[in-house]
Amino acid sequence: MRPNRLLTAGASLVLALSAGAVTASVLQDAPRDARPVQQDPIGEILRNTPATPAVPTETAPSGTPAPRAPIAVSPPPSVQIAEDAAVAEKAEEEVEAEAPVAEKPIEQPETPARRQRRKFAVIQALDKTTAETMKFEVEVGGRPVRFNKNLIFTARACEVSTPDELTEDAIAYLQVAVQSRGAASAEPRQVFRGWMFASSPAVSGLQHPNYDAWVVGCKN
Repeated sequence: MRPNRLLTAGASLVLALSAGAVTASVLQDAPRDARPVQQDPIGEILRNTPATPAVPTETAPSGTPAPRAPIAVSPPPSVQIAEDAAVAEKAEEEVEAEAPVAEKPIEQPETPARRQRRKFAVIQALDKTTAETMKFEVEVGGRPVRFNKNLIFTARACEVSTPDELTEDAIAYLQVAVQSRGAASAEPRQVFRGWMFASSPAVSGLQHPNYDAWVVGCKN
């Protein structure tokens, strides 16, 4: 009997708690009564006092009234600066003192000097394949000279510039031929014939796919 009473008491307590929770939830969701807002005496005074515009305390400055008719404005008189007589005289004297500079004519000899001929032509040659370079002499009117076994040089003349010429130079008349390697009996093929100038090797030198050659100077 005692356990049954405990069970009954527990069940009654659970039901009471559940009913209280439901009642509290219903009361929380129900609307509440409105409450008046606390009175604000300063706000009431500001709301009841009518707004008055602020009146400026400064007074308007006094001034001359504008004229009824427009006033004509005349331009100021032009100012003329008198030139100092001493300065003007000095400038005239300087202009008169500046005499034109006479160009000195270039003295030309009555008969142009003749170029001096030399016995040997100095040649610089380059093999583009092996990067081999050499400076050698070729006798004017003498035996041809072979470079790298297949480039043949023959000198016909070699002259140096005269003192009255603008550029100091050496000029050589050369014939250059190429003979194929391994064909000693074949006729050499001429690749250049003409004047070479030491002052401009890029213009007058030998231009070949495998070789470059130019004159360096003339000597006895």
